[in-house]
Formats: sequence, structure tokens, C-alpha cells
Amino acid sequence: MAQESVFERRKRRVRHRLAHKSRGRVRLSVFRSNRYVYAQLIDDGSHSTLVAASSLEKDFRTTSGKTADCTAAHAIGKLIGERALAKGIKEVVFDRGGYLFHGRIKALAEGARSA
Repeated sequence: MAQESVFERRKRRVRHRLAHKSRGRVRLSVFRSNRYVYAQLIDDGSHSTLVAASSLEKDFRTTSGKTADCTAAHAIGKLIGERALAKGIKEVVFDRGGYLFHGRIKALAEGARSA
């Protein structure tokens, strides 16, 4: 059996803790690649994505130059926060996946809080 990476262990641990905290709340899930930042609000009760935003979107790429730095992550956080408020979602549980709460992940969370 292949050994699990540190990232996968951390991701499993974070999701396990969130399962107990999220009772009825929507989960803000974050994914980052080397080129883009993605965020989506997921309702685990109905297993559906309610709101999504990414730096891959055409209107986002035309307004800002870079798509993978901290300023882009902050802007994506603001964008998903505004879309969530438009849908009437005020409280979420932040799912950072296996990523450390630092850099782009932290910038996205602060952008969502500011919106």
C-alpha cells in the first residue's frame, strides 16, 4: 500500500474536523494551482455547489493582470463573498483543504471576510 503524503493527511484531518463544525453551514472550499485560484461554496447536505469563483474567469482575467498571486486571491475572496451575500449566505466554514493558512489561502479568506 502506498504511503499517504503529508498534504493528503492534513487534508483528511481538516475535513474530519470540519464535518463536526459545519452542522448546517455552507463550506467555502479552496483550491490553488500554480496558475489559478479557485473557491466554491458547497452545501454538504444537498451535495451541490451554490456559488463559485476563480481567477480563470474571463472577466476577472481582463480586469487584473496576474491570476495566481496574493492580490488575485484577495480579489477572488471578495468576489465569492459578494456572490454569497447576493445568495443570502452569511456564515460559512472555511475549508483550506491540505494547504497551510498562509499566503494566497490567507489572502482569499481575508478577501471573503471583507466582503
